[in-house]
Amino acid sequence: MKRTMIALLALAFTLAAVVPAFAEDPAGTPAAQAQNTEAKNLRKEIVKLKYVRAQDIQNLLYNYVSRDGHISFNPNMPTVLSVSDTPENVEKLLAAIREIDVKPADILYTVQLVLGSEADAVTDAELQSDPIVKELRKLLRFKGYTLLDVTLVRTINRESAEVKFGPKAEFELYLKPDVAGDAKMPVIKTEVRLRRIEQLGFSADKPIINETTLVESTLNIKSGDRTVVGVSKLDGGDKGLILIISGKVVD
Repeated sequence: MKRTMIALLALAFTLAAVVPAFAEDPAGTPAAQAQNTEAKNLRKEIVKLKYVRAQDIQNLLYNYVSRDGHISFNPNMPTVLSVSDTPENVEKLLAAIREIDVKPADILYTVQLVLGSEADAVTDAELQSDPIVKELRKLLRFKGYTLLDVTLVRTINRESAEVKFGPKAEFELYLKPDVAGDAKMPVIKTEVRLRRIEQLGFSADKPIINETTLVESTLNIKSGDRTVVGVSKLDGGDKGLILIISGKVVD
């Protein structure tokens, strides 16, 4: 009889320990079952980017990711992005990527380098009727204007471009655009730097180069407009360089 009672008590304690263990198992609760079901319903997509890098937009896309979502990329494949989230959030992510991953604007600059002279009143024929030169005559002391060079510079938005130009390619021009505004009336904010590169001689068979910054400025121009960026005196004499730039957004 005692043995039977001891066996019954042992069985009762065993059941008391086992049943709560099953009851408290998180995987068996309705909430856990719902989470497991939701995890199984996550949608995964591999996105091939065209114009932007994955690392540049990853942080921005996290605004659309749920607690269970995930965004990742491999540095060795900078244009491939992996997204995983609920179907609704993945649609939001893909829509955001379509808005961001667009071809940057192409900008075409026309750059004129004009030499103004206080002593020489001769003006080149192509500048006689130029409206900007007519305005400069009213504002500056220069009597004559000579067109030293004209160059076209094409670059994409927020990418810098450098070009050498001038009668002896002695000038270096740096341009970096940043397009703002809507597509109908874009404004091109441009960083501009004009340098004069002079070779003074040689030292140990290496050229001695002197670089002088003549113009350094930031200008805002509407697409298609033309403006004077700056005027720089040459060697403190009666002549000066005038940089005239027009820019437009092209398709």
